[in-house]
Amino acid sequence: MLVIRPITESDLPALMQCAEESGHGFTSLPVNEEILSNRIGHSVESFAKAVTKPGPEGYLMVAEDTKTGEIAGTTAIEAAIGLDNPFYTYHLSTVVHSSRRLNVHNVVKILTFGNDYTGVSELCTLFLRPEWRQGLNGRLLSKCRFMMMAEHPERFDTTVIAEMRGVSDEEGHSPFWEWLKEHFFSIDFTLADYLTGIGKKGFIADLMPKLPIYVNLLSPEAQAVIGEVHEKTRPALRLLEKEGFSCRGYVDIFDAGPTVECDARNIESVRHSQRCTVTVGEADNGRDCIISNSSFEHFRAVVGKVVLDEKNATALIDAEMAEALQVNNGDQVRLIAQ
Repeated sequence: MLVIRPITESDLPALMQCAEESGHGFTSLPVNEEILSNRIGHSVESFAKAVTKPGPEGYLMVAEDTKTGEIAGTTAIEAAIGLDNPFYTYHLSTVVHSSRRLNVHNVVKILTFGNDYTGVSELCTLFLRPEWRQGLNGRLLSKCRFMMMAEHPERFDTTVIAEMRGVSDEEGHSPFWEWLKEHFFSIDFTLADYLTGIGKKGFIADLMPKLPIYVNLLSPEAQAVIGEVHEKTRPALRLLEKEGFSCRGYVDIFDAGPTVECDARNIESVRHSQRCTVTVGEADNGRDCIISNSSFEHFRAVVGKVVLDEKNATALIDAEMAEALQVNNGDQVRLIAQ
């Protein structure tokens, strides 16, 4: 069984391993021990902090195998992005150039550089190691964040986004970045991605073109990947789309991967999750549910069989699940059937 819990200082080696395995383009997991250590420290402080409205808190969690103690993956939420470090995006929109006198009418796409998502909450750092990519583990790692949002809405913004990794090859070459590099940056995608991941974003403001970019002036290769996702990111995107997330024209400034968003109240798992009272017993005949406790500082989430009585708002779970969730008879949990 995997249990999702807040990260601790002792998880640094495991987080480094996840960073190394995640590959190019995974900006929020740079292979840098100092940066990851600082991020863990910030998360520990954030989980312990009393919060009434979202701020610069970052909540980083890991999925632990309860039998082996191994860390199977990681997932996170940033409460309000762009407050300490700017959060840049491109917005893809349409403009029309026309002349009645000449009977010319051209519709073109443009990319506009900006900070429109400042202050929103962000789903990030979702990575599941290959050995555990089966069953409902991927859903657990993704949906546990929505259970947290449903139970503790005061900690998050009303708008939630997620950046999807864009197209790049195994060597880290991004067709979109190759065009930007040639004309504006003169550094490799992997270096630009790494610098962003460790918070050194000053070069973006220094070198990024401030005026809108006409898409039809980009190389055909760059145009083809705007709004497209990396093949390894497609399962994560499908999960978010089922939750109600969609792209509103915003893409990443480096690889042009789509940014998807949803109103927090309209996220399917937030809307349909329910609070129940726990009973511990035999739950072999139950149905699969993602279930979390009601604590924030000691948040726990698992997936497994639950005998759910929706009318009386009770949930029968077995002793193993109760131990993983750190709950007893009569405690409150939040769950959603799968």
